[in-house]
Amino acid sequence: MSGSAGEFARQPTAGAEPQLRQSTLSQAESLGQSIANIAPIMTPALNISVVAGLAGPGSWLAYLIATIGMMFVAANIGALARRHPQSGSYFLYIGRNFGPFTGAMTGAAMIAAYLFTAVAVTLAFTLFLGHIMRSLGLAAFVPPAWALVAIFVGMVWLAGYRDIKMSSRLALVLEGLSVGIIVLITTIIVVRHGTVIDPTQLDLTQLPAGGVMSALAFAVFSFVGFESAATLAKETRAAHIAIPRAIMVSAAGVGVFFVVLTYFMVLAMDGDTAAIAGSGAPFADLTTKVGLGWMAGIVYFSAVISGFACALASINAASRLLYAMGRYQFVGKSMGSVHEHHQTPHVAVTLCCGFTLVISLGVMPIGTLDAFGLTGTFGTMGFLFVYLLVCLVAPIDLRRTGPLLPRQAIVAGIGVMLVGFVMFGSLYPVPPSPYNLIPYLFALYMAVAAAWFLILKHRRPGLLETIEHDLET
Repeated sequence: MSGSAGEFARQPTAGAEPQLRQSTLSQAESLGQSIANIAPIMTPALNISVVAGLAGPGSWLAYLIATIGMMFVAANIGALARRHPQSGSYFLYIGRNFGPFTGAMTGAAMIAAYLFTAVAVTLAFTLFLGHIMRSLGLAAFVPPAWALVAIFVGMVWLAGYRDIKMSSRLALVLEGLSVGIIVLITTIIVVRHGTVIDPTQLDLTQLPAGGVMSALAFAVFSFVGFESAATLAKETRAAHIAIPRAIMVSAAGVGVFFVVLTYFMVLAMDGDTAAIAGSGAPFADLTTKVGLGWMAGIVYFSAVISGFACALASINAASRLLYAMGRYQFVGKSMGSVHEHHQTPHVAVTLCCGFTLVISLGVMPIGTLDAFGLTGTFGTMGFLFVYLLVCLVAPIDLRRTGPLLPRQAIVAGIGVMLVGFVMFGSLYPVPPSPYNLIPYLFALYMAVAAAWFLILKHRRPGLLETIEHDLET
């Protein structure tokens, strides 16, 4: 079943039903959605532990390669977002060109990606809040981890359920505050260190090439979410301009932040990447090493508010994809319902938060830090799958309405190669156990999603014809 391109014919819903709040988000708020979903503070606060353990002094290079790759991906997403400013975003981008089956697989992959990102940052929240309490001498009063998870997810649900404008503004303010804190502390650390030159990190011939490649998947995980502004297109003013701009600016700006911050962290630790890799709070440990231990609590606080902003942005993005797929009845029709007063996809938001709560509690017994790494890597698989499809479909989509410019074809081709390189680097050299199992678990999840589509096709063939008609011209 293959699709042909074209503009959206109609959405299979009654006009009298409540709709998402249209054209309410500004350029800054759409940018806030993407930056909050990236959660840039998670990289120095926690993500870099995984990257440093694999890439060592080449950690900054892993982030540089990931930044370049994400810029090309962002350019392709921007081209599609400009032409299809719809809440279904990636599900619609792919479905309109490759047909309903591939569109459904895209939606399934992206929903899993956002939800497992939400799970990862929920787990990280328990770590950071525990660190805050201990730094204040209140270790005895730290609630059980399961209670922290329940409270955190409940707060995310409340914000996502009520108002997209409020939640987007909240995410933007919280992320801006946390980034400002880390930049200030980093500046102080570098000044106290006395130099910005690290011969070991700058000697490219001595950097571990295999380690850098193995670290790429998790380096990309630090970026994932930069594309999430596209899921709020229906709720954004001048979406055909604001969304592509938000995606490009967030990818570029955060990429520079990651590369520079990672380089300075390794420099300030005197190249001791093993210490970074073995830490559950590497940036806070760095403040202690340079005699600024009193700042550790501030670092933990910034990580907590960044994690909340990321989880909220992830739930907002996943619920909008579920909303779009519910409108087409790929999933339960209730997923496409909108709250009459708040004008949010309240059922989808509730389901996403419920999933986040259950999975977070379910994986905690394996250890919070390990669970964070594993769930984050699983989510990254979903993002990479969709990024590859986006780069493949962008030139096809553009070609259907006019001549494909050489520049557009080159951008798409480079995007495919770079995403393919990252995917290969995540599989070979084979990651250590249990990370080597993640690709197989993701393949199993996608097989289940494909089986669901085939069952739907068998049981309700008329519905599938309607879906295909709505996706095609």
